Amino acid sequence: MKMKHWMFAVLSFSLLAETILAQAPVAAPQDAQPPVIPAGDTPAPLATKPESKAAAKKKKPVAEKKAAAKPATEPVKPAAALTAGPAVAREKNVNVRAQAAINSEIVTHLKRGDVVTVLEEITVKKPKADEPARWAKIALPAGTVVWLNTQFINADTKAVIPKKLNLRSGPGENYSVLGRIEKGTVVKTVETKGEWTKIEAPTNSYAFVAAHLLSTDPADLGPALAKANPPAPVVAVLPPPPVEVAVVTPSPVTPPAESLTPPPVTPVPVVVAPPPPPVETVATPAPVTPPVVDEPPIKRIVTREGIVKGSASIQSPTYFVLRSLDNNKTINYLHSPTTNVAMKPFQFQRVIVTGEEILDERWPNTPVINIDSIEAVPQ
Repeated sequence: MKMKHWMFAVLSFSLLAETILAQAPVAAPQDAQPPVIPAGDTPAPLATKPESKAAAKKKKPVAEKKAAAKPATEPVKPAAALTAGPAVAREKNVNVRAQAAINSEIVTHLKRGDVVTVLEEITVKKPKADEPARWAKIALPAGTVVWLNTQFINADTKAVIPKKLNLRSGPGENYSVLGRIEKGTVVKTVETKGEWTKIEAPTNSYAFVAAHLLSTDPADLGPALAKANPPAPVVAVLPPPPVEVAVVTPSPVTPPAESLTPPPVTPVPVVVAPPPPPVETVATPAPVTPPVVDEPPIKRIVTREGIVKGSASIQSPTYFVLRSLDNNKTINYLHSPTTNVAMKPFQFQRVIVTGEEILDERWPNTPVINIDSIEAVPQ
């Protein structure tokens, strides 16, 4: 019985020792090669528990986050401000408008590469939706036409009659003003339509273009200026053909034989000139200065355009004044030296007055017009 227990104990100890040795790690040698895994025998990945939507959202790639944070379109860099001087059109068809607004009338068009002169840049304070805020005020290109009222130009000389005359974009006072021309300016008419005449635009007329449609960049402006002002062709100057010079050989000259007998000498008579006659001195009379005659002063005849209103001061020389159309300031006092001109019917009307302009010592800053004629201007 004791023997059986002893043998069972030895057998149990042996099994325990083999189990401990089998579980102990075996150290590999330092120069041992790693085991070679045959192709296609890559161990399959361990099955993992599917992540929830919240966990997947937290593990969003960084690049995707950056892409989502980036705006869909890059912000457009604002164009540089335009300076006074030449500029070139950047688009195929650029509208030139009468005012700095997209709803104003179109005066003409520009093609890509056309060169214009920028007078100044204007910024609209409160532009409408989809309307540019920056506009370029340009001089009208050559060949553009404008309109003016026919009755204010001389029918024969085509010279402007009033002191200043508005240029408009169309045949009517409801069209925009594109500038003004001074009295005496001779215009070149193109067409007459009723009470309005179309003329070639003078150099001081202007219009507007959206600023982003023009460029003053030398890279754009240089080729456009070279195309608009091509260099003059070089004419080759050929040298003149050579001139043949005939060489003449002189024939030998035989000197004459010397004479042994000298020629006779003829005496030359001496002629004595008579003395000049005496010169008589004639006294020249002194110039007579004509008497100075006082000429009458030249009358200053002027033509003015404005609105007739009553005089505000009871000490003014007349009861009526002519006020400016632009700033409502008093231009002249109006005086009718005769009773043939009644001023009251013209009050608050736009008129053209012609007459002699004089100064009164009591009102040196505002001249008086003695009216020769006055007529109302149709509104």
